[in-house]
Amino acid sequence: MNAPAIEFWFDFGSNYSYISVMRIEQEAAAAGARVVWRPFLLGPVFRALGWSTSPFVLQKEKGDYTWKDMQRQCRKYGLPWQRPSSFPRSAVPPTRIALANAEQPWIGEFCRRVMQLNFVDDRDIDHAGIVQEVLQAMGLPAQALWEQAQSEAWRERLRTQTGMAHQRGIFGAPTFFVGDEMFWGNDRLEDALAYCRALASER
Repeated sequence: MNAPAIEFWFDFGSNYSYISVMRIEQEAAAAGARVVWRPFLLGPVFRALGWSTSPFVLQKEKGDYTWKDMQRQCRKYGLPWQRPSSFPRSAVPPTRIALANAEQPWIGEFCRRVMQLNFVDDRDIDHAGIVQEVLQAMGLPAQALWEQAQSEAWRERLRTQTGMAHQRGIFGAPTFFVGDEMFWGNDRLEDALAYCRALASER
């Protein structure tokens, strides 16, 4: 627990979060850092900024560029990719599970499986059945975990977490924090980890 921490704020409906989710554990381990998983919902953050949906949808030119860029980036990192038929997908059920179990050793695998369902298999991840399917495939007590995440306490916790994202100045995902230093975008993951290493060397 003495390893420097990188906070990883992500949304299961975010395409660039997909790339970061798929690689952050391995990259952080190589950098000697530990990942603090911070799932949240981008939709309320966008609305607070005056946007009705993702800027990739609102601005056609940006959206067209983004889908081409996703193909390039996924080739770069050796990741499978299929543009989802619905974007951005709501993902409340898996976000609740991820938030309620953010400190579990299996959280990384869970997040990777959900992201693959959305951005490779093009499945609708905004359903309890999909979440339970993932948990069962991992050999976890799916029904108990789902019931826990459905409680009012965790519903409120998700609202609080999303509000905290906005308060901290987050405007998109993925966003990384090392201490109070913020890094935005999958292409800043390496910079955030370099900052982690620099902090560790000063201790």
